[in-house]
Amino acid sequence: ATGYCYGCARTIEERKIWKLEGTTDEWKQKNLEIIKKRLTGWQLESFEESYTYKIENGISLFKKNFKNE
Repeated sequence: ATGYCYGCARTIEERKIWKLEGTTDEWKQKNLEIIKKRLTGWQLESFEESYTYKIENGISLFKKNFKNE
């Protein structure tokens, strides 16, 4: 209904851009700021936890949990 992914708050276009080899870290940082403004409450907390885990461990919590099932 909003056009944003329920889990990551990105649009389809943003998701495509993230995967492009030429996407700069600067663009990603700015996009993260935009994404965080779209989220509130538990969604923002969950996003922060998941993203921090991915940065620290190189794998998302979703993928980690999926692999353990």
